[in-house]
Amino acid sequence: MNIDFTGEELAFRDEVRNFIKQKFPADIREKIQNSIQLEKDDLVRWQKILYEKGWAAANWPVEYGGTGWTSVQKHIFANEAGQAGCPEVVAFGMKMVAPVIYNFGNEEQKQRFLPDILASNVWWCQGYSEPNAGSDLASLKTTAVRDGDEYIVNGTKTWTTLAQYADWIFCLVRTGPPEQKNQIAISFLLIDMKESSITVSPIYTLDGHPEVNEVRFHNVRVPVANRIGEEGQGWTYAKLLLTHERTNIARVAASKQKMEKVKKQAAQTSDSSEALSENNAFAMKMAEVEIELLALEYTELRTLSAISTGQAPGPESSILKIKGTEVGQAIDELLVEIAGYYSLPFVKDQFMSGFDGLPIGPGAAANSAPRYFNNRKTSIFGGSNEIQKNIICKAVLGL
Repeated sequence: MNIDFTGEELAFRDEVRNFIKQKFPADIREKIQNSIQLEKDDLVRWQKILYEKGWAAANWPVEYGGTGWTSVQKHIFANEAGQAGCPEVVAFGMKMVAPVIYNFGNEEQKQRFLPDILASNVWWCQGYSEPNAGSDLASLKTTAVRDGDEYIVNGTKTWTTLAQYADWIFCLVRTGPPEQKNQIAISFLLIDMKESSITVSPIYTLDGHPEVNEVRFHNVRVPVANRIGEEGQGWTYAKLLLTHERTNIARVAASKQKMEKVKKQAAQTSDSSEALSENNAFAMKMAEVEIELLALEYTELRTLSAISTGQAPGPESSILKIKGTEVGQAIDELLVEIAGYYSLPFVKDQFMSGFDGLPIGPGAAANSAPRYFNNRKTSIFGGSNEIQKNIICKAVLGL
C-alpha cells in the first residue's frame, strides 16, 4: 500500500491540525495530559464542536450527515486527533447503533433518531451482555412479550458501559417462544432509559469509577415502533453492529499516542539509573510492540478502504479486534514497567477534577496500574478474542 500522501491529502492533514489547534478546548486537553477523569459534559462538548464542523460521523453515508471522507482522510483525522490527545467519539451512538438504524431502520426511525445522534443531543448505551450471557450472547434471557402495539420487557443487562449517562439503550431481547433458544428468537429494540421501571446499578472498577453498570428491566413497555427491522432478525443486525464495534476497538491512533508516551518516558534518566531506553532488553520490547502496531495500522487502513466503498466491515474486523487489544495491553505493560514502584500507590482523588495535592511519581505513573488492570477487559468485550479466532477460521480462512 502506498502511504505517501497526495498534495490534497497533505492539505487536509494541515486543515485537521489547524482545526484541532484552534478548537480543541484547552481545559479538556489539560485534563487528558494530567490523566484527569473526563466528565460527560467534556465528551459531549468536544463532539458538538466536531458536529459544527461537519466532522462528527466519519463513517456515516453522506446522505445522513457523514463526511464523505476517503479511507486515507479517515486515517489522517484519527491519527492527528490521537496525537493531539483528543478524546475519541463515544462509540455507542455514533459508531454502533447509528449504522444499524441507517442500514435496517425505516424512514421514520432514521428521521427520529439519526439527527440527535449526529448532534450528540442524546447519549446511548449498549444492552447486550447479561449475567449469564457474555461470549455466548445467543443465550440471552431478557424477554420482550408482545402486547398489542407494545412489548413488555423483563430481564437484566450487565457490563453496560456509562449507562448512568444514557438517555437511550439499544437492546437484544428474546421475542420468540421460551422454548426457542437460538438466534432466530432475538430482536433489536431501542428503549428510552427514562422509563421508571428501569433500574441502573453501578459496578465499580478498580479505579473506583462506576464505568460499567447493571441495568434491570421490570415490565418496561416499549412501543413496537422502536423495534429495528423485523421481529426475530435482531441477531443479523447485531452482527453488523459488532463488526463496527470490533473495528473501533483496534484504537490504532490511541495506541500510537501511548507508544509515544512510552518512548518519551523510557528516555528519561535519573541520578541513580540510566534511561530504560538504553537497556537492550527493554528497547527490544518497545521495538517489538511498535512493529506490531505498524502492522495493525496497515490492517486498519485496508478495512477502512472497504468501508469507504460502502461495505460494512467484514469478518476481518475480528483481526483488528484481536491485535488491537493485544497491542494496547502490551503498551500498558510497558508503561507499568517504566513506572516501577510508582505504579503501586493509587490515590483516586489524584485523577478527579479539583485535586490540588501533589501527584504520585513522575507524570501519570500512578495511573499506570489502574489503566493496565482496566484494559484487561478489552480482550473480552466486543466478543472475546478466543471467539474472534473461531470467526477468522470459519469466515476468513474457510476452515
